[in-house]
Amino acid sequence: METPETIKAALYAACRQRVEERIAVLEELLASIRESRDNETKSTAGDKHETGRAMMQQEEKNAQDQLAEARRVQSVLNGLAPGKPSAAVAPGSLVQTDRGTYYLSIGLGKVQLEAGLYYCISLQSPIGTAMAGLKAGERFTFNGQRFAVQAVW
Repeated sequence: METPETIKAALYAACRQRVEERIAVLEELLASIRESRDNETKSTAGDKHETGRAMMQQEEKNAQDQLAEARRVQSVLNGLAPGKPSAAVAPGSLVQTDRGTYYLSIGLGKVQLEAGLYYCISLQSPIGTAMAGLKAGERFTFNGQRFAVQAVW
C-alpha cells in the first residue's frame, strides 16, 4: 500500500517530467523557427517574403512566451518540498476530500497513478483558493458543491 509520502513524491515527479518535456519541446520549436528564419533567403516576391518573415517572428514570439511560462511553472515546482508534511492546505499539500484527492502544485490536471486518480492543481486555481489553509475535518464550497477535507498531508 502506498503512503501519502510516496504518492506525493510520485505526483511531484510526474509534474516535473511534464514540465521538463514541455520545455524541451518548446526549445526544439524555437531552434527550428530560428533555423528556418536564418536559412530564408531574400525573395524576389518582396511582400510575400516580408509577410512570411513577420509570421515567423510572431510564431517565435509565441513560442518564447510559452517557454517563459513553462519556466515560471518549473520555478514554482522547484519551490515545493514534496517530503514536507503539512497540517493545513498549502503549496505541496496532498489533500483528500470526499470528492477527490488533490496535489497542490501546478495546474496539470488529472494524473493516474497505481494508487488512484489525483488532480494536480495550483493554489491560485479557483478550487485551490477555496481550500487554501483548511485542515482535515473542515468544509468548503466550490461551484455550488460542498466538499469535506478528509486528510491533509
